[in-house]
Amino acid sequence: MKIGKVVKYNIRDKSLAQEGYKRIDWADAKMPVLKLVRERLRKTRTLRNRRIGCCLHVTTETANLMRALRAAGAEVALCASNPLSTQDDVAAALALENISVFACRGDSRKEYYANMYQVIARRPEVLIDDGADLISTVHKKRLTGILAGTEETTTGVIRLKQMERDHVLRFPIIAVNDSLTKHLFDNRYGTGQSTIDGILRATNILISGSNFVVAGYGWCGRGLAMRAKGMGAQVIVTEVDPVKALEARMDGYTIMPMSEAAKSGDVFVTVTGDINVIRKEHMLKMKDGAVIANSGHFDVEIDKPGLRKITKRKRLIRKSCEEHALKNGRKIYLLAEGRLVNLAAAEGHPAMVMDMSFANQALAVEYILNHRDLDKRVYCLPLELDQEIANLKLKSMGIKMDKLTPEQRRYLSSWKMGT
Repeated sequence: MKIGKVVKYNIRDKSLAQEGYKRIDWADAKMPVLKLVRERLRKTRTLRNRRIGCCLHVTTETANLMRALRAAGAEVALCASNPLSTQDDVAAALALENISVFACRGDSRKEYYANMYQVIARRPEVLIDDGADLISTVHKKRLTGILAGTEETTTGVIRLKQMERDHVLRFPIIAVNDSLTKHLFDNRYGTGQSTIDGILRATNILISGSNFVVAGYGWCGRGLAMRAKGMGAQVIVTEVDPVKALEARMDGYTIMPMSEAAKSGDVFVTVTGDINVIRKEHMLKMKDGAVIANSGHFDVEIDKPGLRKITKRKRLIRKSCEEHALKNGRKIYLLAEGRLVNLAAAEGHPAMVMDMSFANQALAVEYILNHRDLDKRVYCLPLELDQEIANLKLKSMGIKMDKLTPEQRRYLSSWKMGT
C-alpha cells in the first residue's frame, strides 16, 4: 500500500476556519445528547490514548463527534466518506484544533483514497465508518492492529454482513445504523427532510402537484415519501420487496415498476443501496424536464455510464444541477452528479437528529472497547444503550412519559394472570 508522505492534515483553505467554528458551535447547541455523552467521557477518559480512524461526512455534526472522542482522550484522524459531502470550513476548523483531518470538497477518486490512507497511516485501533470503504480497504490490504469498528449506514451494514457471511471479517463491528435511535429517526426524518432540501437548493422546483418517484421503501424511502407527500406531491414508490411494496401501498402511495414510473414521474430519487436502479431504458422514457437524484450512499444507483451514452450534450445549468440533452430530443436533469443529494447539494441531516446518531457512535466505541471478547461478527448496540439515548433526547426536549406501576410490572412478568 502506497501511502506517500504522511502529513498533519489535508484541507482546502485554513482561512475558512472561523466560519467553520461558528457553524460547529451552532450544531453543538442542537446536539444535547451528544453533549451529555461528551461530558461523561471527558470525566471518565474512557478512550484515553486510543487511536480512532474515522471515515465520515465532514460536516458540523461530525465535528462535534470528533470533539467528543477527543474529550474522552482519543487520538482521532478523519477522512471524508464522500467526495462531495465535505464542508471545507468545517475541515479547516478541525485542522486548527489539531485534529488530523484529510478532506477537500470535490476530491477525485485518487485523492479520496489518498486521504483514507493518511488515516490508516495513524495505525488506528478502532474504525468509525460510513459506507464501509475504510473497513473494506483495511481488509483488502490485510492490515493488522485493528481491534474493532462501527458502521453508520444501511449500505455499509449490508457490505459488512456479507463479509461476515463470507467469513472474511477480521474484527467485531457495531452496526450503529441498526440502533433504534439511529435508523428510526436519522434515516427516516433526517433523510426525508435533507433530501427534499437538497433537491430544492439544486432546482427550486415546486414539489406540490408533482409526480414524485421514490425508489426503495426502507426507512430512508419511508421518510422521503412522507415528506414529499406532505409537500403536496403525488408519490409513486418502486420496490422489489413484496412486504415493503405492500406497506407502501397501505401507507397510501402508488406502487409500480420503474419501467412504468419512468413515464409519469417528474422527480426521481433513489434510496435503495443497490446498483443501476434507474437505467438507460428508464431515462429514455422520462418526460422532458424530469429531475433525477440519489440519496443512497454511493453514486451507483443511477446508471451514469448509460446516461452518457444517450446524452447528445450536457451543461451545468445550476449549481449541482446538470442538464442532459438526450438523443431523443428531451432534456433530463441529474442532481449532484448522482451522489448524495442531501449532502452534495445541501448540508445533510439536521443536527437535532444527528445528535442521536453520533451519541450512538460514541457509546458504540466505548462499548466495543470494554467488550474485547466479542467474536468477529456484526453486532447491534445493546437495547439499554438505545433506551438511554432515547431518554436523554426526551429529557432535552422537555418531554415526560409514564412509568409502569409495580402492579403493571407484575402483570407483564407473569403468565398466570389472564382474563
